[in-house]
Amino acid sequence: MILFNLLLLGCIIQARMGSTRLPGKVMMQVDEKNPSLFYTIKQLRSCKFIDKIIIATSTNPEDTIIERYAIELGVDVFRGDPEDVLSRYYYCAKQYSLSTILRTTADCTLIDPSIVDKGVSIFLENKYDYVTNTFPRTFPDGNETEIFSFEALESAYLNAILPSEREHVTPYFKNNKEKFRIKNFSHSKDLSHLRWTLDYDVDLKLIRIIISKIQKSPIHMEDILNLLKKEPPLIEINKDHKPNEGYVKSLKHDEEFIKNRSHK
Repeated sequence: MILFNLLLLGCIIQARMGSTRLPGKVMMQVDEKNPSLFYTIKQLRSCKFIDKIIIATSTNPEDTIIERYAIELGVDVFRGDPEDVLSRYYYCAKQYSLSTILRTTADCTLIDPSIVDKGVSIFLENKYDYVTNTFPRTFPDGNETEIFSFEALESAYLNAILPSEREHVTPYFKNNKEKFRIKNFSHSKDLSHLRWTLDYDVDLKLIRIIISKIQKSPIHMEDILNLLKKEPPLIEINKDHKPNEGYVKSLKHDEEFIKNRSHK
């Protein structure tokens, strides 16, 4: 039995127009009339435990289009620091009085709500600070699920100093695992080599094909796996890109940050 006030469980989706790899990707059309962000929200609305969905975008003028679109869909919006996404999450969670936060990103166009539900169930039924399926990764890229308490988020906000920790929100938990009760849930088979996240034009091509061929809602991971099994060439479309390339890039910023600190 889950004893929890679900009114305090919010999904915060980070979204911005200024992607360096595919600018404006979250508002790119993936079917005849809807942008990618529409599907991210639609998929998450099928989750059992989420009471509130909030789009956390930046204060940059270019992101006003995201705010307006979210409002059209009846979704709450928070605007915060463009670079310090950790602070954006912290102040967003604080404004909406969330005690538990589900973090995902707007480039997870086809995130599977059943995977999210599994992670949230594990969190709510236990006394973890942070539940994730990314430590290590076994699910296809595009199904990243992270749930954490407001207390853990506040600890990260107050103590994280590395650029990667501020930009990507949750690395502070993984870098300081002795301070937190962490649980990683895995798939029975390692499928981390597959991807239907949205970072490049080839990802957009694959997502459009998936949506055109799977006429159901929500679209689950098994639906996509069955499609790829029937049409293996689809896997080739974006196979050259690796998971979490943005985070790997930010680790280089950490090296420069540490180097500059040591010279002071």
